[in-house]
Formats: sequence, structure tokens, C-alpha cells
Amino acid sequence: MRLALLVLLAVLAPLLSPPAAAHEMTMAEMELRETAPGEFLYMWSASNEKRPSTDDLVPQWPEGCTAEANAVHCGAHGLRGMFSVDGVGKRYSAALVKVYWLDGQSHVYTLTPGQPRVQLYGAAEDHRSMGEIASAYTVLGIEHILTGFDDLLFVFGLLFLVGFQRRLLWTITAFTVAHSLTLASAALGLLTLRSPPVEATIALSIVLVAGEALHERMTLARRYPALLAFLFGLVHGLGFAGALQEIGLPHNYLPTALLTFNVGVEIGQVATVSVAWLVWMGIRRWAWVERLRTPALYGIGSMAAYWSWLRVVAIFG
Repeated sequence: MRLALLVLLAVLAPLLSPPAAAHEMTMAEMELRETAPGEFLYMWSASNEKRPSTDDLVPQWPEGCTAEANAVHCGAHGLRGMFSVDGVGKRYSAALVKVYWLDGQSHVYTLTPGQPRVQLYGAAEDHRSMGEIASAYTVLGIEHILTGFDDLLFVFGLLFLVGFQRRLLWTITAFTVAHSLTLASAALGLLTLRSPPVEATIALSIVLVAGEALHERMTLARRYPALLAFLFGLVHGLGFAGALQEIGLPHNYLPTALLTFNVGVEIGQVATVSVAWLVWMGIRRWAWVERLRTPALYGIGSMAAYWSWLRVVAIFG
């Protein structure tokens, strides 16, 4: 079955996607450093963007703390209580708050629209419950897959290659198992690779899948799409791990954060396939849509090839 359902989505995704940072979410980072007991200095930064303005993100400090300019005064009570950031979920999908305490310890807190507040305890130890960790990292996983355009294009390429057949289930499952393995291994420090080669290989995997979907020769990829998805899923998992490393992992509930981030990725992936199927069911009777299959695949492959060149250059940069 020809997957005309993906035409519009596949064409629009490359046009809207950033060229070389497809795995990066729109995240803002705050560095908060304790300079004396109860006294802090903070500053904002953002990946690939200018520093957030006071209108973008507004910190809401715990009760008993007062802020002026880039200084926060909490006195003897310390930085204890509920902390939140207004504006998360609008321009920025997440806010990473890196707190450096006076005793030399540090901790990273992740704020998302689903988990907009965090309890601070005046020290580096994270006392969030397992439920709060699970909720926050599930949302981050969903956001990552839906904003990681290269991952979406790879899934679209698999849909074009396999079609809505029974073996699509095995193909997607193989991709899931593979990237779960490398995500966990990399996040736990068991596997370490430089980011530029990983990102270049991810882009090349999209080129290959788009090329295989363009013809109907019975190649290895067409005979065993699950094997193809598994092999490249191993590389995509390293890309997921790179994003997760930027976010940070809580030491007390590390397995929970890893599991729920991966669950969030799968929710986003299943949602993408489900929407594609619904679109296909709605437009499959239109004959003209079939003619857009080849241009759509060339669009996917061309964008991935462009990413590949940029990322290969970055390896030697």
C-alpha cells in the first residue's frame, strides 16, 4: 500500500525543521550559584538562541526569598520551598535550573509545562517523589520525539517503506527495542560516543530509508525492515541519550527517569503513527495524492542529506 497519507506531513516537516539541531529541544538554562549562606546569583542562557528576556521566563522564588537584578536573598532560612518559572511551555519547552550550593554540591532541576514547579530543600538532594519524576520525564520524552524532526522523518520513511501492514508493528517494535538499549547504556555511562558522528549517522539513516522507499526492488531493507529499524535504532538511541544528558538525571530515581523518558518517546512515536493512519484513511480515495509520494520522499532524503553534510563537517570542526 502506498502511503500517500504522509505526503503533507513529510513535506511540511523539513520546511519547518531547523537544519542541524534536530535533536535539540528549545530549552532555557538557569545557573543559580550560592555565594554565601542564603545568598545566590543567577543568570539565564538558552541553546541556539539569545538569552531569555524577563518577559519570556519569570522565576517565582520560594516564600521568604527576595530577588533584585540577578541576586536572590533567602537569609538564614535558605533556598527552601516551592520554586517555579512562569512562561515554560510557551517559547521554551523546558527550563533547566542548575543550582550550585556553597558546600560544592550541585543539582539540576527540570521544569516543564507538565511539571512547572519543584520543591527545593536548601541542599543538593532531590526529594521529589517517584511520581513527580515519572511525570516530568514522560512529558520530556514526548516533547523530544515530537520536536526531533530527524526522528519523525525516520519514522515517516519507515511508513513509506513498509506501509500499514502487519509487519509495521514488528518494524516499529524493533526500532523501540534498539533505541531503548542504547539510550539506557549511554545514560548510565556504559557507552560513550561523540555527538557529531552520532548525529551524522542519524541523518544518513534517513537518506537510506528514503532511498529504499523510492524503488520497489526486493533489497535487504525491503525483505527485513525490522532489521534495518533495529540497526539504526541503536544509533537513534544515542541521539536520545545526548538530549537526556543535557536535561540531567535525578540520582535517587535514575531508573524511573530513564524508563519514563523512554515511555514518553514511545507515546510520541505511537501518536505520530496513529495520526498518519487517520490522515491516510481520510485521503486514500484521492488519486492525485499518490503522485506526491515521490516528491515527498525526495524532500525527506534531500533534507536529511543536507543535515548529513553539516554534521559530517561538524565532526572535523
